[in-house]
Amino acid sequence: METQLLEVFRTVAHLGSITAAARRLRFTQSAVSRQIAALEAEVGARLLDRLPRGIALTEPGRALLPHAEAVLDRLAAARQAVGDLDRLAAGRVRVGAFATAVAALVPRAVTSFRAAFPAVEVSLVEGFSPALLERLAAGDADVAVVSTAPAGLPDPGRFDLHHLLDEPMLVAVSREHRLAGRRTVRLAELADESFVASSPRAAETLLGGSAAAGFQPRIDIVVGEWTGKFGCVAAGLGVTLVPALAARMAPADLVLLRLHPQDASARRIYAATLAGRTRLPAVTNFLTHLDAATTLATQPQ
Repeated sequence: METQLLEVFRTVAHLGSITAAARRLRFTQSAVSRQIAALEAEVGARLLDRLPRGIALTEPGRALLPHAEAVLDRLAAARQAVGDLDRLAAGRVRVGAFATAVAALVPRAVTSFRAAFPAVEVSLVEGFSPALLERLAAGDADVAVVSTAPAGLPDPGRFDLHHLLDEPMLVAVSREHRLAGRRTVRLAELADESFVASSPRAAETLLGGSAAAGFQPRIDIVVGEWTGKFGCVAAGLGVTLVPALAARMAPADLVLLRLHPQDASARRIYAATLAGRTRLPAVTNFLTHLDAATTLATQPQ
């Protein structure tokens, strides 16, 4: 059953006149009559009695009218819901991000996006990049801000990767450390140092790139959270590799050193979405806000 037939029928019923309905719908009277006849043929009953002045609904017509109105109202609501998503007057964006991106990058994007589109719900979950990508693949997230270290590049066959930045690595030492007065350090100078890292296996940490290049760090202390890492370094228990986005979290009793250009490594940071899926306008706009937040986060302080 064509919805236009129901719309014509509803208009005629409400106005009580084929002539008035034709004027409202900008049809000819004969076009309205034909569509009423087509609807009557489809339902198998006469819906209107044509009177000298106007029309009157038959019993089948009165029975059909509330159902026709319900169908048309639901269709209008469906169109409104789809339109709201397109206009960002409704909807949601579920974001996942790794820890330092949550600390220094993603909240700015969430704040600016919410200010621009207050009707769109935004949620944020922190996690490790591999787990965030699995959430994305399972349909539990719309955007995942992930890094290439230590897990490597996400599978471009499964995910569309929107590059945000290449993040350099720094070395954190205590203020009493023998290298604290330096601005730049070579990896070779850290060969005898005890490293604080998130895993005893260098390949599973931010040191993975350096290990692959031939540097073998000595990891004596394993700490998962940045506050714990920084606390151990400040106490003189070792040194740690720090991504640039985490530099703002470093306490004042630490010194951050740049790696020599020949030793410098960087991890690539992406906003990943699921490949082969239609990207909602809210997600596309959120990526724009992520770009703007990245620009702010990487400006010199």
